[in-house]
Amino acid sequence: MSLTTPDAATVTGPVLTPTDPGYADELAGFNLACVQTPDIVVGATSADDVAAAVRHARGHGLRVGVRATGHGPVIEGDGHLTITTSRMTEVSVDPVAKTARVGAGARWRDLVAATAPHGLTGLVGSSSSVGVVGYTLGGGLSPLGRQFGYAADLVRSIEVVTADGIIRTVDAGAGSDLFWALLGGRDGCGIVTSIEFDLIGLTTIYGGGIFFAGAAAEQVLHAWRRWAPTLPVEAGTSVAILRLPPDPTLPPPLQGQIAVHVRFTYTGDPAVGAPLLAPMTTAGPVLLANVDVMPVAALDAVHMDPPGPMPSIERGSALRELPAEAVDAVLEVAGPTVASPLAIVELRLLGGKLTAPQGVPNSVTARSAAYSILAIAVPAGPAAELAGPHVGAVNDAVAPWADGALPNFAGRTPVADLPALWSPDDRDRLSAIRERHDPNGMFRRAV
Repeated sequence: MSLTTPDAATVTGPVLTPTDPGYADELAGFNLACVQTPDIVVGATSADDVAAAVRHARGHGLRVGVRATGHGPVIEGDGHLTITTSRMTEVSVDPVAKTARVGAGARWRDLVAATAPHGLTGLVGSSSSVGVVGYTLGGGLSPLGRQFGYAADLVRSIEVVTADGIIRTVDAGAGSDLFWALLGGRDGCGIVTSIEFDLIGLTTIYGGGIFFAGAAAEQVLHAWRRWAPTLPVEAGTSVAILRLPPDPTLPPPLQGQIAVHVRFTYTGDPAVGAPLLAPMTTAGPVLLANVDVMPVAALDAVHMDPPGPMPSIERGSALRELPAEAVDAVLEVAGPTVASPLAIVELRLLGGKLTAPQGVPNSVTARSAAYSILAIAVPAGPAAELAGPHVGAVNDAVAPWADGALPNFAGRTPVADLPALWSPDDRDRLSAIRERHDPNGMFRRAV
């Protein structure tokens, strides 16, 4: 199918409807549980393609969504056009200026491959399979964030197609309101086609993880709760209760096990980092440990997130504090004695330079939070229907200590609750900016 806009501009990439071969493949993404069925899907190859698709949608009264790697939420229902950006994978690095520019479909692994030879890195997350742009627009929480801030804090400029179908470049000076809203607000202002951001001079870290027997979850989580706040900003850590499948690709001690995984990164001297981690090494029976000096390019090895597509339901919250009662509440609904479809329940230490914008003004939320929690369940097998309720139960358990959430971790947060992620002032400002740039509500919006 060809797509011609009211001004006769055409799209270079594929344009598919539900009856066309390749339609489902074009929409496939990392989360196999997120299936969408738009009226039209446009496989964009450039910002011009995106602009032409937006103009077509405007001319035909369609709402517009975007899909890059398929890690994020989707638009559902009739009357939608989805733009896929997975072909827009361009990456350019300026090693002198220490900056990078990436297309909307580039993944962190694409950027890491380009920056590592120069001794540079971006604020990559726990998995390099995630798209750079979507991750950054949602804030972008890296294991290195306590020292360097959110990925959004390093952005210099954004190329975006607005609801009028015009390609614009905005930064903290030109188009600053739109720039502010996109960085943290993520949705509802336009389709971002590329971003430029600062890089960090860093080649190696000291880090990895320690897997403890699941039966020791209570003692390990409480030990982590006492230990984590003592760390300097150069250190990052999280702890996760994992229900691991009997996957032969996993190390034998972990196959089919419930385990507690303590993750740790330190950007300074390993001779200092090892003693910082030492208190946790005896927190319980160790199944496996893999902590050492590693290239920043190997940061995936710290969290060991699933590398390939899988069905999942997730929801997260930010927490003001993590008292003993909060840990007990998590264990009550997700501990090792609970029969559960939960694959991961993670607590992550925040703070440090995550508490305030470090480079540019932006709308990143939950700046005052001290921790985050994320629950992920796999909706498959006999307990598939329990996935959503169990994810909800974890977040309900910590509700007394909750302080919003990051958009990237909000997951199945009820739509009515999404505006509360931002402060009243930021919420009003986001709404005003979105109304100004997209008065007809063409783009998906969280607020």
